[in-house]
Amino acid sequence: MDLQTLIGEPWANYGLIDSGHGRKLERYGRFRFIRPEAQALWAPASPDWKAHGEFVPGSDEDGGGRWEYSQPVPREGWQLKWDDVSFNASNTPFRHLGFFPDMAPVWSWMREQVADKAEAECMNLFGYTGVGTCAMAARGVKMVHVDASKKSVEAARANAALSGLSDKPIRWMTDDATKFIAREVRRGRRYDGILLDPPKYGRGPDGEVWKLEEGLPGLIQDCRKLLDAESRFLFLTVYAVRMSALAIGELLRQTFADLGGTVEAGELAVREEARGLIMPTAIWARWHR
Repeated sequence: MDLQTLIGEPWANYGLIDSGHGRKLERYGRFRFIRPEAQALWAPASPDWKAHGEFVPGSDEDGGGRWEYSQPVPREGWQLKWDDVSFNASNTPFRHLGFFPDMAPVWSWMREQVADKAEAECMNLFGYTGVGTCAMAARGVKMVHVDASKKSVEAARANAALSGLSDKPIRWMTDDATKFIAREVRRGRRYDGILLDPPKYGRGPDGEVWKLEEGLPGLIQDCRKLLDAESRFLFLTVYAVRMSALAIGELLRQTFADLGGTVEAGELAVREEARGLIMPTAIWARWHR
């Protein structure tokens, strides 16, 4: 399987300005932030970074740390826009800004897959703050948005409202992803497309434990049961660096062998503005017609 790279280019409200020495400098609208980046093994283009804040990691490799600010930043967040979708960005305790900008080429790709299909219905599993959900709903796609976090689902609904999508057909589900998918299979439901971005580790609303390596094969099997000969895509992203794009690509190849179509895999990346170099961020695999 040949690996591909999906590259997120800078856009008006986001850009990777510079990177190096284990950090990256990014712009989010009118604000600049420095965040840790283990894969930035090279030297930065400039030694002089000016930012509104920096995330300083703790000693816990699974997370932890704090934001330190040199200039005022709205704690309630500020509005950004990608294409025709508006959403809120904010400094979260998890070092990111409430969305994943490297997903921009994925949002565009998903739109293309169902552009010619009337009344398409798709699911955003582990949907977080719903920028991907809004990207699809803005093009008339019926959406099911699933996340175990009530706070994340509330943020996603707020982002839909910012984009003028409150009246669109979006089902907002605060639920454990594996249990929800299993129920959808029993109901005989089907979808035209599924986006899933499972975490390395997580807990459902009732304390359910999710471990990526253990749960992913069964989850993909159940997602396959929700897709049929008329379906268009499944897109899987994984941010757990210990897993390989080749491995998740083979998982999809075997699971979707009976449906035909194409299975591809590779890396997500963003292009640095200072030098045009490519910063890898995650791995992905997809099935599509």
